[in-house]
Amino acid sequence: MAHDHSHDNGSELSETQVRVRALESLLTEKGLVDPATIDAWVEIYESKIGPRIGAKIVAKAWADADYKRRLLDDATKVMGELDHLGNQGQHMVAVENTPQIHNMVVCTLCSCYPLPVLGLPPAWYKSAPYRSRAVIDPRGVLKEFGVELPETTKIRVWDSTAEVRYLVVPERPAGTDGMSEEQLATLVTRDSMIGTGQALKP
Repeated sequence: MAHDHSHDNGSELSETQVRVRALESLLTEKGLVDPATIDAWVEIYESKIGPRIGAKIVAKAWADADYKRRLLDDATKVMGELDHLGNQGQHMVAVENTPQIHNMVVCTLCSCYPLPVLGLPPAWYKSAPYRSRAVIDPRGVLKEFGVELPETTKIRVWDSTAEVRYLVVPERPAGTDGMSEEQLATLVTRDSMIGTGQALKP
């Protein structure tokens, strides 16, 4: 959803970004945080865990049929080979979206989420309305996210737990033949790996 933000501070930063930077500066001046430590954590979440990791896995599955087969058969083993497991991702299951079946992930009890491959969960994933309505009315929820599926497409909702987390392999968009794995990864969004979105078109 797009929002208009006025930047009264004269920068291109949103009000929230300005507040975060001001808080970081204040904490640094008081010696309570080390800027190098903050930079290290940002780097970890941007490149070592988070949606970009999941996007690389999906892109490889799109490009390599054998890898996709192994991923769908035993995601825990395949992700473990690439060291993409860890806290809150010890047991993973990958499910594939097709024209016949659309998979969607929720955690009805709390907010179990595969942090190692998707990073921090969005606020809506943890909200009570999403957690209840995703099971009761998945098609309606998907429509609110802008995903309208044919009535012939079956929607399967997977309930994450503390023991099992899910990664949705979205449908590969048309017109992507010949694209490298790096290029394909740019089309994979966090929401498409939860099942509340679809991969971007090239």
